[in-house]
Parts: sequence; structure tokens; C-alpha cells
Amino acid sequence: MKTGLRLGLYAAGLAAAFAGAYGIAGAVVPESAVAAWAQQNAAQESTMNDHAAHGDASAPGDAGGHGGHDLQGVSLSAGGYALSPVHAPGVAGEQGTLSFRILDAAGEPLTEYAPQHEKELHLVVVRADGMLFAHVHPRLDPGTGTWSIPWIWSAGGTYRVYADFAAAAEGASPVTLSTTVQVAGDYDPVASTPSRVAQVDGYTVELGGDLVAGASSELGVSVTRDGVPVTTLEPYLGAFGHLVALREGDLAYLHVHAEGAAPTPGSTAGPDIAFAAQAPTAGRYLLYLDFQVEGRVHTAAFVVDAVSNGTLGTGATGGQGDQHGSGDSGSGHSHG
Repeated sequence: MKTGLRLGLYAAGLAAAFAGAYGIAGAVVPESAVAAWAQQNAAQESTMNDHAAHGDASAPGDAGGHGGHDLQGVSLSAGGYALSPVHAPGVAGEQGTLSFRILDAAGEPLTEYAPQHEKELHLVVVRADGMLFAHVHPRLDPGTGTWSIPWIWSAGGTYRVYADFAAAAEGASPVTLSTTVQVAGDYDPVASTPSRVAQVDGYTVELGGDLVAGASSELGVSVTRDGVPVTTLEPYLGAFGHLVALREGDLAYLHVHAEGAAPTPGSTAGPDIAFAAQAPTAGRYLLYLDFQVEGRVHTAAFVVDAVSNGTLGTGATGGQGDQHGSGDSGSGHSHG
């Protein structure tokens, strides 16, 4: 774990600032995948507005069903909407603003959203090697349709940026759009290894269950502190725990759903949290869990290998990995 790598995110209006180091035991993405991202980003950004102007916000490679697959978070456009170029500091350590807009089929900025998990838009950022992860909520300027948040990168590299939202239009479905941002600065990737136990802010978080390619599977998370089960997990964004799962290589989103009824205000739960997940293919996946205790959000990261249907996985309790999550992370998100 490279303790010197930190991603600081300073969000106006949030109760706490991001200043976390998110180790995930590496999860290095092949250089070919990073190159493909960059090429896709340049090509799609140059043609995105042309597609939108002609009433087609689904550019080539659309993940919304016209590109031959239904993976989420791998395209600039989907579902009739497109992600504008992301503006952000270009050098690690330089404080500035990260901003972007969501464009509709006519190329106009979307300004009305339907809240999902108590927020109108979820912004997820992860470095290409999966080591740095953040989930925050920028602010919308309704006059211009621009989402923005104060931002500083603490390390260089290629970052994948996701915008997760649903338009306020009747019958609109949630959409996840993404692009890449290149940041100059030191970059020291680490090779990934499977890990099912995370130590974060004094808590031990253990992941159980297996990911099975092409089938729905159950995952369970157990939270303890000093060997004692934690039963004071608090509702956060409408759930007791939120899980973001990404496929290593292209960082596509998995379908992950928190199980159980939505918590009532003031209720607590724990130490266990249950999820249902569906992995599209066998291979390695990066999982990021957010949970809240005493008003503070903590992030635990795992690396799991999805197995072929009918094949036993790595088991419910793998070895403890060298990874850390920041207690001041942004919201978690059960992605459905």
C-alpha cells in the first residue's frame, strides 16, 4: 500500500471534506485499457454534440442498449443523454473546480433531475488502477445546468469519472455516464490481489459470498470493531450500506442492490449488511462499501474474483488485504 497517495476532495456544503487514501491492493488496469479510454474520450467528445444536435445522444459505443451490451458506466452517452467534457485541475496538488453538464438529445443542458438515493446526482471517481476511489455530490447551477465541486487531485494518473442520475421526465430510467480525465503528476500503480477483509478507521469489515458470472448472487458484509459486532450502523442515503462495484479493466458498473426494507429515520442495524449482485463475466471486480456510524461515513474496499456459474469461489473469508478507506468519504451508492 502506498500511503503517500491521497485524493483530497473538498465539497462545499458537505458536512466533511474528502481527504482520504483509498487503497484497494492495487487493481492495476492494463495499459491497453487506459489507451482505449483515452481514444474513446477524444473521439466521443468531438462527436458528442453532433449526435445530440441531430436528436441522437447515443454516440458510438453507447451503453444504453444500441452498442450491443447493457453495461453501465462505460460510455459518454446513454439513454438519450450525453456527458459533456469534464473540466478539472490538470496537475496533482492544484486546487480548483471539477465541473460538467449533462446534455439532452437536443444538446441542451439537463436542469431537472429525479432524486436517486436521496441525491439528484452521484459523482464517482476512481483512478485507472482502482487504488483511489471517491463518491461525492456536486452542486447544480439550475441556470446553466452545470454541476461543480471544489477539487484537488493528490496524485497523477488516468481517472474514470462517472455521473449517475435520473432525469425528472416521466418514466425516465437511471443513467450512468462516464469519461476519463488525465492528471499530470506522480503515478505509482500497484498490482491487484483478492482481498475480502478491510481495516478502516478502527473497523474491520469482512465480505462474504461469491460473485458468479452471469447470475445473481448474494454478498454479505459484516462490520466489527475490536472484535465486537457493530450494531449501530445508521441510515445513509436511504440504506444501511451502499456498494459500488466495478469490473477491473474497463471499470464497468455491476448491478448491485441492497437487500431488505428501507430503514426508517433514527433506526440502526448491524453488524451485517446484505446485497444482491450480478457480474456480467468471470474476472476480477473492485468493490467499495460505504457505511455510517455516529454521523461519519467510512469506506471499505475489496477485490473479488467472479467465478463461472457453478464454480466455487474464493470463500466467505479470504485473507486480510492491505487496504484503507477514509472515514470522510462521500456517499455510498447501491447501484441498481
